[in-house]
Amino acid sequence: MLRFLLRRFGTMILTGLCLSFVVFYLTNLKPNLERLAKTQASARMTQSQVHDWLVEHGYGEPVLKRYGEWLGVVPGWTGKNTETGAPMGRCVDPNNPTTKAATYCGILQGTWGYSTVFRSSVSSILSTRLQATGILMLWVLILMIPVSLVVGIVSGMREGSRLDRGLSVASIATTATPEYVSGVVLIVLLSSPMMGLSPVLRHWGLLHGTALFKGSAASALDHVTFANFTLPVVTVALYGTGYIARMTRASMTEVMTAQYIRTARLKGVRFRTVVLKHALRNALIAPFTVIMLQIPWLLNGVVITETLFNYKGFGWTLVQAAEGNDIELLLGCSIVAVVVVLLTQLISDIGYIYLNPRIRIS
Repeated sequence: MLRFLLRRFGTMILTGLCLSFVVFYLTNLKPNLERLAKTQASARMTQSQVHDWLVEHGYGEPVLKRYGEWLGVVPGWTGKNTETGAPMGRCVDPNNPTTKAATYCGILQGTWGYSTVFRSSVSSILSTRLQATGILMLWVLILMIPVSLVVGIVSGMREGSRLDRGLSVASIATTATPEYVSGVVLIVLLSSPMMGLSPVLRHWGLLHGTALFKGSAASALDHVTFANFTLPVVTVALYGTGYIARMTRASMTEVMTAQYIRTARLKGVRFRTVVLKHALRNALIAPFTVIMLQIPWLLNGVVITETLFNYKGFGWTLVQAAEGNDIELLLGCSIVAVVVVLLTQLISDIGYIYLNPRIRIS
């Protein structure tokens, strides 16, 4: 196991370096740098002025060297402002430029750069936004995993029945509906004071407020309530629930037709005991892998939902960074996404080994 983990960590480091370099190269293409210069200085700059600005701010160096500076293995670039004479550089604190700058100040040293959109350090922005998205993901998983497993197991146990067909149609429908469609439908049905269920319930005297739920989750950043957090959670969970339920049903159907299940039934073992003791563990091997792969999808898939419900988490921050050409923040978001994907794949492989005793590490 130790050799397996060391080998996997080595592979993860190489994969992370390759992916981070690709993202760094794409975000530092010439059009992006020119747009950054015109955004930070003046939109009426000439090409020669743009070139001078980029050279003055350290963007004229080779890509590999700047990648090493950003990573923290090459000494950070330093310079002086031509107008004020104040020191500039990656290692210089823009809020306190007189403080002595460190030699190395990259990702490895914990310096994630400075956001040009939010005018703050990338690390502080990501820590706040990831915490908000983490709360959203937690409630999505709490809702999604039990519901999808129960639906998949019940459907697989009753293969071919009306219940199976009904649950299968519902699972396919939720999987085929993107978040921006299901989110709008939920907003119209449950949070609109003029349409949907709210006017009907008010007419019947069952609702005293304007709507059942809030169409915006902005207030959930300060205080999570059932009214302001239900719709974004359900919107994200709907898609994943149908997908996991379909995988669980397929796995449960295959297990229930195995020879050892038939033998247990012929011996007179109760159906409940056969399902819980013999079939369930083997049937959960494939869904476990799918559930682990849902975590990085949740981190990147909440972009639409957070934007739709104005929930300022990781996805909303990624959209703002892309719209504002915030290179440092885009790189920070990319690194977080890469790390989450690699870690969840490692956990998935380890869990798969423990769930399936037939798998051995050579």
